[in-house]
Amino acid sequence: MDASEIYIDDFDGFDEDEDMIAPMPGNPAPWFETKAYADGEFKEIGLDDYLGKWVVLFFYPADFTFVCPTELVGIAKNYQWLKDNNVEVLAISTDSHFVHKNWNDMELSKMIEGGLPYPMLHDKGGEIGMAYNVYDAADGMNIRGTFIIDPEGDLQSMQVSTNDLGRSTKELLRQIKALQFTAANDGIVAPCDWEDGDDFLDKSDEVGLTGHMADNYKK
Repeated sequence: MDASEIYIDDFDGFDEDEDMIAPMPGNPAPWFETKAYADGEFKEIGLDDYLGKWVVLFFYPADFTFVCPTELVGIAKNYQWLKDNNVEVLAISTDSHFVHKNWNDMELSKMIEGGLPYPMLHDKGGEIGMAYNVYDAADGMNIRGTFIIDPEGDLQSMQVSTNDLGRSTKELLRQIKALQFTAANDGIVAPCDWEDGDDFLDKSDEVGLTGHMADNYKK
């Protein structure tokens, strides 16, 4: 099976004897469609609805917890910048769209005015999480996973961590800025700890850079 042929609609659980194609940067992101709470309504949302946009898939363990709301609100505080830069965020947990609405109304709206401004998706049975290799069957929920998808639908970055570790919104924004710039400028790459305003590297000069990074490295 080619990576572009992974569809949640065709997914009926894993067979222990079958190999599952793990998500890999540079390959098409596994497609899905599911129910969501967004813009004060219940909707059907599919990944292909966002072709032409950068997409952040933000998997988290559960609603009505304590680390998760800090992460979701952290992104919400930067959502206007994300929208202005052609980025959509899709928050995903195994909670139903009904629970998402209740949590947004009861708690998240008190942490940020109006509640979350981006969709909250229902990952029924962890099927989307399984496709992205973040579903913990023992706990029946997804672990923390962040996936950045480009406008063509290809996965460009992935980060998965233990549930004890909250993610950095600053790092997410840094990666998006760098990925958007390198995507728009062929041959340009971002070095370690690149920040907005720093210099990029031109890999078209591979011979000139190879073995000479000490001359180009900003200490």
